Amino acid sequence: MPLPGPLRRLAGRVARRLGLVSERTVAQTRRDLAAMRRQRDEARQRAKTVRSARDGQRERADGLAAELERVRAAAAQASGQDPTDLAYLFVLTYGRSGSTLLQGILSATPGITIRGENGGVVQHLFAFHDTVTRHRDRLARSEVLPPSHPWWGIDGYPDPTALRDIRTLLLETVLRPEPDCRLVGFKEIDWPQERLAELLGFMRAVFPGARFVLNTRDLAQVAASKWWARRPDARGELQAMEQRYVAALDELGGDAWYRVHYDEWVADPEVLRGLFDWLGEPFDLTRVRAVLDVPHSY
Repeated sequence: MPLPGPLRRLAGRVARRLGLVSERTVAQTRRDLAAMRRQRDEARQRAKTVRSARDGQRERADGLAAELERVRAAAAQASGQDPTDLAYLFVLTYGRSGSTLLQGILSATPGITIRGENGGVVQHLFAFHDTVTRHRDRLARSEVLPPSHPWWGIDGYPDPTALRDIRTLLLETVLRPEPDCRLVGFKEIDWPQERLAELLGFMRAVFPGARFVLNTRDLAQVAASKWWARRPDARGELQAMEQRYVAALDELGGDAWYRVHYDEWVADPEVLRGLFDWLGEPFDLTRVRAVLDVPHSY
């Protein structure tokens, strides 16, 4: 362990008086120390210059990325690929819950389009986005990753661009709203057992302001129907699924979701007035009854 400064200087004076160290050696040591300090200061200045250049590079890169995203967003809106006047609604449920009938009731209202199931394709898009952002954040540095880095470019993955393009992809391929549509979405029975709340949060990031409807049904009737009847613990599976849905939706908070129960609104369609009021849409009981008179799958 080196001696503190005062003790080191005292030891030097004692050594010189005892003739253990010559004045020439002391002078040379002082010159060497001075040279080392100069080298240290020069190294610090070079490091400061490099940091400044690196920060400038990052700032320029961020500025260019922001400007590129602004231009792309404006072009997407101008072309109609990314409409800003749409509202979004998604129905969470399980098979044999009467959700296809609910889908028909909602879509019967002019200006509303609720598509059917798509096999949970949003989960794949969520996995893609989550994988890239996870590695981007893991490798985040104050400087741009160089071409010599094995993950070169991952740090430039832009969330706004990715989310907008995912939205455009789904709008143009899955949702396909008509020109007069103001509310669009889909109903789905294929939802993951894990990270459902994160998936719903991702959907709200892709579709700003998106809201969700949870459609449930008497579990004993559901468990006795079609493929559920072949499962030994169908009632338990359905109950656990419903609980997961509620827990994930609760994490969204606020006015993000609404619950309806098939047995209630089939017995009395007037029950659905609350759903339409929540959506801010007109409720037409005659139209709803007309849809109920049409056979719907499941």
